Amino acid sequence: MTPLPFAIDFHVHSEDSYDGHEPIELILEHAADIDLDGVVITDHDEIDESLRAAELAPEYGLIGIPGVEISTRHGHLLAVGVEERPDPGQPFMDTVETVRELGGITIVPHPFQRSRHGVRKRHIEDADAIETYNSMLFTGYRNRRARTFARRREYPEIGASDAHYLPNVGKAYTEVLVTPKPADSTPSKAEISGDDLVDAILEGRTQIRGKRTPVHKSTVQYAKGAVRKSAYMLTSRAPLVPTMPASMNRSR
Repeated sequence: MTPLPFAIDFHVHSEDSYDGHEPIELILEHAADIDLDGVVITDHDEIDESLRAAELAPEYGLIGIPGVEISTRHGHLLAVGVEERPDPGQPFMDTVETVRELGGITIVPHPFQRSRHGVRKRHIEDADAIETYNSMLFTGYRNRRARTFARRREYPEIGASDAHYLPNVGKAYTEVLVTPKPADSTPSKAEISGDDLVDAILEGRTQIRGKRTPVHKSTVQYAKGAVRKSAYMLTSRAPLVPTMPASMNRSR
């Protein structure tokens, strides 16, 4: 049986993120226009718009998968396939276990990149997948480190755009190869469930596609994101968790 390839961008931010910009309707429309099969809205410590996007996705011919980017005590973690937000500010491995209890899978985004709250190697005792290609990195060094780490420990690899602005959605994505069950069936893509996609990821049936976001666009996104984050942290909506994970505190 020939596997069915699904093009999914697992790391996209909407206007519900403090550093996001786009409404989910535009993101879904754009994803469909560029022939993605799905996007996972992973706003920072917010899940409402992701849940709404997952519900609306079939109207755009996309698979609906909710998610959230959690600020753990040791760095960021993508929780994919959850319908409830884990509490921010908890230890990394405790958050991994919480995500699994909620029925989701965990992806470590931009690992080791301390300026973006990437989790340090020593804190990654376990996870379900590693983001080994993040299109927002200025150089390929961090991606290569993540890829080496994932392969040595035999973690499935994920590629994603980490887009905060519409044109960056889908710059990098993951092709998930789903084998229909039962093996002698011939379902269409519309008949494949999110559970089938999760199983394929956990079995390592992923291929990374796409390319890095142009440096000048990455620079603009970083700069605008920093301004919006600063403003966000000064408002009453700011979460009661450190803006700098413990892994970045050199005084420890």
